Formats: sequence, structure tokens, C-alpha cells
Amino acid sequence: MIISRRSAAAVCGLVATLAVGLFPPAASAADEPAGTPAPKVDLVLDVSGSMRTRDIDGTSRMAAAKQAFNEVLDAVPQEVELGIRTLGADYPGKDTKVGCKDTRQLYPVGPLNRTEAKTAIATLAPTGWTPIGPALLGAAGDLGEDGDATRRIVLITDGEDTCAPLDPCEVAREIAAKGIHLTIDTLGLVPDEKTRRQLTCIAEATGGTFTSVQHKDELARRVTQLVDRAADPVVNPVATEGASRCADAPEIKPGLYSDREKFSEHRWYRVNVLPGQELRASVSVGADRAVDQDYGVLLRAVTMSGREIVRGSEAGDGRTDVISSGLRYPKPEADGEDDGDGRPAAEVVCLQVGNSFSAPASVQRTPGLPVELTVDLVDAPDTAADLASFGLGRGWWLLGVLALTGLAAGLLWGWISRLRIVWSN
Repeated sequence: MIISRRSAAAVCGLVATLAVGLFPPAASAADEPAGTPAPKVDLVLDVSGSMRTRDIDGTSRMAAAKQAFNEVLDAVPQEVELGIRTLGADYPGKDTKVGCKDTRQLYPVGPLNRTEAKTAIATLAPTGWTPIGPALLGAAGDLGEDGDATRRIVLITDGEDTCAPLDPCEVAREIAAKGIHLTIDTLGLVPDEKTRRQLTCIAEATGGTFTSVQHKDELARRVTQLVDRAADPVVNPVATEGASRCADAPEIKPGLYSDREKFSEHRWYRVNVLPGQELRASVSVGADRAVDQDYGVLLRAVTMSGREIVRGSEAGDGRTDVISSGLRYPKPEADGEDDGDGRPAAEVVCLQVGNSFSAPASVQRTPGLPVELTVDLVDAPDTAADLASFGLGRGWWLLGVLALTGLAAGLLWGWISRLRIVWSN
């Protein structure tokens, strides 16, 4: 799980490329079996008084949220049933009991009428408290518990809950315990550390994601992604635990895996690659707490003897919530090798996942940073025209070719420069 400033475009491009390569195109709604329940999404918007703050691209948080909602409503897939719930939109007073009940369904979950939904959003003005716990309970009720439809709550807020003792983390855990296929994703508008921790807790309780938002375009883009995700089949990552060395690493098969990794830690996993197969892997490391400004992620494929086959890496600076990288390794067809039973012998490839995140001493180190590792095995390319066929850095020979190419280019340029000087004289 992946919004930053300068690295966002690179990360999104990489993830999109990997997704296209790793997975076949999803079936269209028209191809789905008849009777498939429509996915449901409830957008929960904080309309408390603090949403007046003007710190998102020179506008108020409320104005940024309204603009983002209008863009999101224009892009909602036809098969998604969508609703909108508010918190803190109606009661401006100081009575805690009243303020902590201030949540209501602004637009019912169902087939979307974009004009009506936009009109309802336009009427909102920052008003009251921040009853996140009651709003989550209300949203779960909006989505219902009957049937097998996927359900998603997207919570957008700029602060932590102000209605203790109803702990929103406990509310999220209770919702998850019902087993109603409901995921809660949280977005924090310019969040402080307390808000970040609470929203992360809420999201993790149901297998959702937390995203820190600093700009208007980030908000619209992320909410749109989450609504689109509701229309896709749900893939739950398999929890695994990488080892400190390849010899002790767990063997993983094609699929999606989750793990936790400490700051600047390296973890190992093993994949068996048959001749004629191509290993495709990608990793995402999330920054779910305050981190230093420079960071990176490394994904390496290594042989059991320690020789590097191929690597992928990505680095960045500034605020981020996720950073991703990937690699591809095609194994040539077998040349008479077998495993003793007449079957082609598989090569054990060690996948190393590392990160270069760091943080101030005051930041909690446990649990580690969330890691998502995707692994797939597909038919290797038939020809060497695909760059991946060369291993993208396998051994030292590619480095030698690049060095010789650079030397030849330098000598040629120097010779041309000399001729120009001679001619000019």
C-alpha cells in the first residue's frame, strides 16, 4: 500500500506497469455472473469546525474536500453503489452528548445520482465536533450486513476523535469481527502525529489503508482509487515473516504477501523458478508514522550462492506514505537439467527486501513498517528482445559492456572535437 510529492508519479507508473504485467485485465461488469451483488462504498466526511483551516493549496480543508468529492462523483464506476455520511456537520454548540451524536446520512447508499449528490455536498459548512466512532457505526449500518457484497468505508478527516470513551479503533475492530466483508480506509488532511496514529489503527483493524493528504489533487486521486478498488475482486494478502538470511527464508508461491520490517532492515524470501518461467516481483513499504526526509526501498533477486541476478530500487525525499519497486527475472529453458525424477529442476531464487527509512528517536519502532510483496511466475519471453531476458544487471558483463560503450563514445567525441578545432584554424 501507495502518495508523495515528487516520487508519486514514478511510484504510480511503476505500480501500474507491474500490475499490467503481473495480472490479466479484469473482467468487465458485463462479463460478471448474473446476480453478483453490487459493491458498496460509504464516503464519511468530517465537517467539524477545524475544516475551516486554510492550509491545503491556499484553500480551506472543506473547500478542498468539496472539490475532491465533485471529481470523485464524476468518476464513480457504474456498478458501485455509493453513499455519503457526515460527522460534525450540524451541531455548533458545546454540549458533548449532543455533539458526539452529530452524524447523519447525507446521501443514501445506492445507485448514484451525481447531480443530487453534488448538491448535497455543496450545502455543507464546517460546524461542530469530530465523532469518528459514532460515524463509523453509522456508516456500517448504511452499508448493511446482508449478502456477500464487498463493503468499503472511506473516512476523510483532519483530526482525531473528540468523543471518547467510544474509541474509534475499538469500533473498527468490532466491525471487522462481524465478518461482513467491510474495509475501512482513512485519509488524514494535514494530520498531526496523534491523528496519524489513530487513523492508522482504524485502517489496520479492517485491512484498510491510511493516507496522509497535503494537496487537493492527492485527495481526489486517492479517494477515486479507493472507490475503484471497491469494484475489483478483494485480494487479501497472506501474512508471512521473512528471515534474516536466505537459507532460513520461507518459500513463497505466486500471490500477495504482507510482512513487517524494521527501519533499515533486510528480509529474505525464497521462490522456486522453473526453466522457461519468468519471475515478476514487486514490493511496497509503507511509512505509517513520522519518518526522516530521505528514504528508499530495495528488491533483489539473488542465487543461493549469493550472486546477484537482478535488482530493483527506488528512492525519494520529502513526505511519502508508500514507496515501491519491482524486478523481473526470466529463467532460460532447461538444458538437460532435471530434479532426479525426470522433471525440470527449479532454481531457488532468494528475494531480498530492504528499506532505508529512518526516523527521529521519539518515533516508535515497533511494530515494523508494513510491507506488501507481490510474486508471480509467467512464461518467459521467447526472444532476447525483451530487456528482462538479459537479467537487467546479471553478473558483471553488463557493467563491462556499459563501460566499454562509454569509453568508445568518449574517444569518438574527443576525435570529433579535435577535428573541429583543426578546421576552425
